[in-house]
Amino acid sequence: MRALQAFEAAARHLNFTRAAVELNLTQTAISHQIRNLEETLDIQLFSRDGGRLRLTAAGEQYVAAARLVISEISLATDRASHEQRDDTLTIGCLGTFEIKSLLPHISEFQEKHPDLSLRFKTIIPNAPPARPDYDVSIQYGVGDWPGMTAYKLGEEEVFPVCSPRLLEKDPDLTAPADLARHTIIRTGSPLLVRDDWPFWLDRAGVPGLAFAREITCDLLYPAFQAAIEGLGIVMGRSAVVRHDISRGLLVEPFSIRLHSPSAYYLVVPQARENLAKVEVFRDWVLNALLRKIA
Repeated sequence: MRALQAFEAAARHLNFTRAAVELNLTQTAISHQIRNLEETLDIQLFSRDGGRLRLTAAGEQYVAAARLVISEISLATDRASHEQRDDTLTIGCLGTFEIKSLLPHISEFQEKHPDLSLRFKTIIPNAPPARPDYDVSIQYGVGDWPGMTAYKLGEEEVFPVCSPRLLEKDPDLTAPADLARHTIIRTGSPLLVRDDWPFWLDRAGVPGLAFAREITCDLLYPAFQAAIEGLGIVMGRSAVVRHDISRGLLVEPFSIRLHSPSAYYLVVPQARENLAKVEVFRDWVLNALLRKIA
């Protein structure tokens, strides 16, 4: 494992000295680990080209496998060292909800439970299912997660939001049809639209409205930040834009909201729902936090 770590760091930096600094080793130790690895594999992993370090073709192939091994062992070590600890609560959370709705209020939970350490893991939307490496999670969907108990965090509404600066520039933005002269911020793939704009336009009575231009973000958080920066109008979700609206960072230009079939849920693996640390967090989310975001 030490040799793999030395090789991966050297391959990433293409510099033994930088790899040594990262791993808190000497450059000689890095060279020694890589030389032993090359002798074990009977292949050359690096070559020199005009004094510059480069990966060989074999090295390029091997580094991908090395990174996978290091990642898997790191995850297994992380699980083994934290899963069974009663004083550490690991929370998996979608990035936007974590930043916009959970972190602004989590100090209240910490004050009530000062002996409980918190660890946050960001969940990537639409990622392939994997073994949960958290005690609890907050996810977005329709409540169907096999092997999990899901608690709905209120009904979700979607509606356009934008920076107040945008309304100052265009005070005539008063009707949905006016969106035709504005930049719209989308989320998801351009080839597979996953946002709620088409459904909201239909609800607003302007189905298929063509926008002046579009900005597409792969995740929700940068889309919201783009709107805050005044780059365009984004489709907001009630649970995650409430904080920015209350702070005056975003405003709602229309009074038309669409009820969403999806919502945010507190999701707990059934094997962990009776743990004391999970119970106190569940109670706080379903009472204190829910009152702030619903």
